[in-house]
Amino acid sequence: MDYHYEQTSEVEALDSIYYGDMQILQTEPMHKFSIPIKSEEYDEGEGLACELVFTYTPKYPEELPSLEINTDESFDEIVDKNELYKHLMEQANENLGMVMIFTLVSAGQEWLNEKWDSIKKDREEAVLLKKKAEEEAEMKRFEGTRVTVESFLAWRKQFEIEMGIPAKREKENKDKNKLTGKELFMRDTTLNESDLKFLDDGDAVKVDESLFQDLDDLDISDEDDEDYVPGQSETDSD
Repeated sequence: MDYHYEQTSEVEALDSIYYGDMQILQTEPMHKFSIPIKSEEYDEGEGLACELVFTYTPKYPEELPSLEINTDESFDEIVDKNELYKHLMEQANENLGMVMIFTLVSAGQEWLNEKWDSIKKDREEAVLLKKKAEEEAEMKRFEGTRVTVESFLAWRKQFEIEMGIPAKREKENKDKNKLTGKELFMRDTTLNESDLKFLDDGDAVKVDESLFQDLDDLDISDEDDEDYVPGQSETDSD
């Protein structure tokens, strides 16, 4: 194989394909050149981009070319360029014996697109998870602690202690013992109901009917009155 011819022909083809982007860095003793690659959305201010630098070896394409990957800080913050290098070397071994630079550049371009899509998806999921966490925290803030009978009674007891209610009740009970009957009646509404309960209780008062004379045996007819005139009222008789 004429290695020099194979290398020169490939450089000419690549310069035509990547015209304006490809840069020839040296021609002797071996060709060295760089080709930039970038993912989608990079031109809009996002995405990924790097530069692939190839150097032919004396027996390329039967030997692997030398490869360097130039990146900037923004690339290194979110992507490990060693992953890209490993991926491209795997592709190079699969194409050993054939000119392969175009294949490697295309593989690198596809890898950046897939990596960028994965990064975007992760970012979107992170935003959704954060929003969900904030919503759940907001819901918990409004829900508060679930109230049970035991927790309510405990809260009420503590609340009454803090408000000094037991002490007030104790003082009222002491004062209550010192009140007059009238003051107790005016203050304790239950005393108002005692008479009503007494009247409503039919069994509370029993009447001994034997103490009363049979009314049927009494002669209380008006006819025994000498001045009685049937049909005449007492007023008319006067």
